[in-house]
Amino acid sequence: MSAVVRIAPSLLSVDFARLTDQLAMIEAGGADWLHVDVMDGCFVPNLTYGAKVIETCARVSKLPLDVHLMVVEPEKYFDSFASAGASILTIHAEAAPHLQRQLVRIRELGCKAGVALNPSTSLEMVREVAADLDLLLVMTVNPGFGGQSFIHASLDKIRRARALLNAAGSRALLEVDGGIARGTIADCWRAGADTFVAGNAVFGASDPAAEVRALRALCAETA
Repeated sequence: MSAVVRIAPSLLSVDFARLTDQLAMIEAGGADWLHVDVMDGCFVPNLTYGAKVIETCARVSKLPLDVHLMVVEPEKYFDSFASAGASILTIHAEAAPHLQRQLVRIRELGCKAGVALNPSTSLEMVREVAADLDLLLVMTVNPGFGGQSFIHASLDKIRRARALLNAAGSRALLEVDGGIARGTIADCWRAGADTFVAGNAVFGASDPAAEVRALRALCAETA
C-alpha cells in the first residue's frame, strides 16, 4: 500500500456559483486532485459535465483533474477530454468490452488510465489488465448521485483489490468513491485504499480546506 494519502474532492458537490472560490479553498487545504464525475444519463441515471466544464476547471485550478467517465462508449470522449485538460481518465469495466485497448489509447493521449468497478461488479473484471492500470477505482456506492451512504461490504472488496494489485506487481493507485467522510475514510485506508473521493464531506463543510486536512489526518492516525 502506498504511504501517500490522496484526497480528491468531487466537483459533483461544488457550488458552481462559487466555483473559483471553492476550488481555491480545497487547494489551500492541500487537496491532491479534483474529481470530475462525467455522467451521460445512460450508464447512470444522471447527467453532468462535458469538456467545457473540464476546460473551466483546468483554467481556474492547478489541481490535476481526475475524470471519472460514467458513460457508455467511453472511447468517444477520450480525445476531447484529454484536450480539455484531464490528467486521469477512468472508465467503467462494465462499459468497456475492449478494456485493454482503451487503456492503451488513454495513455497515448497523455493521461493516466484508470478502471472503475460498480459495487456489484467482480474484481475478476480487471484481473487480466491489473498490470496495465494506473488507477483502480472501487465504487463504494452505486454511481449516479452524490450524498449516498457508504456500502460497508465494500471494505472486503477494497482489501481484495489491494491483494490483486500486489499480486500483479501493479503500481496502480487504489481509489474509493462514495460515502467517504470522517466516519469511513480510516477504515478504507486500513483496507488498502490510498486515494479518496469526497464530495459532500468536503464541499458541504463550513470550512472545506479544514475538512480536507481532517480527512487526511484520520488516515495518518491509522497508518
